[in-house]
Amino acid sequence: MKFSIVKRYKIFFAITITFLIIGLGSMIVKGFNMGIDFTGGSIMDLQFHKTVSVAEVRDVLKERDLGNAIIQLESSDSAVTSAKGVLIRTGVISDEQRQQVMADLKSKLGDFDIQRVENVGATIGGELIQQAVLAIVLSWVLMIAYITIRFEFRFALAAIIALIIDVTVTLSYFSLFHVEMDSSFVAALLTVVGYSVNGTIVIFDRIRENLKIHRRSESMTEMVDNSIWQTMGRSIYTVGTSLFAVVSIFLWGGETIRNLAFAMLVGFSSGAYTSTLLAGPLWMLLRKQTPGKD
Repeated sequence: MKFSIVKRYKIFFAITITFLIIGLGSMIVKGFNMGIDFTGGSIMDLQFHKTVSVAEVRDVLKERDLGNAIIQLESSDSAVTSAKGVLIRTGVISDEQRQQVMADLKSKLGDFDIQRVENVGATIGGELIQQAVLAIVLSWVLMIAYITIRFEFRFALAAIIALIIDVTVTLSYFSLFHVEMDSSFVAALLTVVGYSVNGTIVIFDRIRENLKIHRRSESMTEMVDNSIWQTMGRSIYTVGTSLFAVVSIFLWGGETIRNLAFAMLVGFSSGAYTSTLLAGPLWMLLRKQTPGKD
């Protein structure tokens, strides 16, 4: 006998609500670790003639009160402690301050070639946040329209609630672990939205098909449960292969895309959870039917 997912919906809802409360509390109390793409700052991409370590670079920056700068080595191997390529991210500094920092680095660590020097203003960061929110909300609106046309409005509403949970869970993890959020985070969120709704639609499509042949002897709870289990194999294969690729990127993809991979890892896992365990019962509740009884 298969495990009944729908009958235990209260357990899954309780777990979800508990984590959302913790996550929202963290967002209010701790906030987010916003990268320079959002807050503004300076980037110095330098190629030294000899290898240098993060500690050596940070010691030089401390003399200019920039000890909290983000320093990344040009290497995909997290075990590497020194390299020639160094990416330095700081808060907003003047051209004069930057020239002083570069002079200090040159005198103490040796010659280097400048690959890139960039300033990102806080006004651009504000525009990025507005565009990110607009892009996510627009994707939700278009999905509601598509799912309503393809299925019905209650399917669309259940799918969007699941998506909102996925986005909130991803934001919660970034707040709880204080992971830096940069412009790639927006791309990760949109990827999570697309991935999650795809899994939900697969289950809803099976529910719709089973509704057409629904027998009176079979309760609505049993029908939704059967629909979920009929798509379980596909869900496991899809989630497994996706997570395998994302975990590989997270572990060996290098520092520059690690935050992107982390967001996708959390979002994909949450998407699998909401699609499989929450979407069906949500749809039943929106139909004013009680999962486990009707």
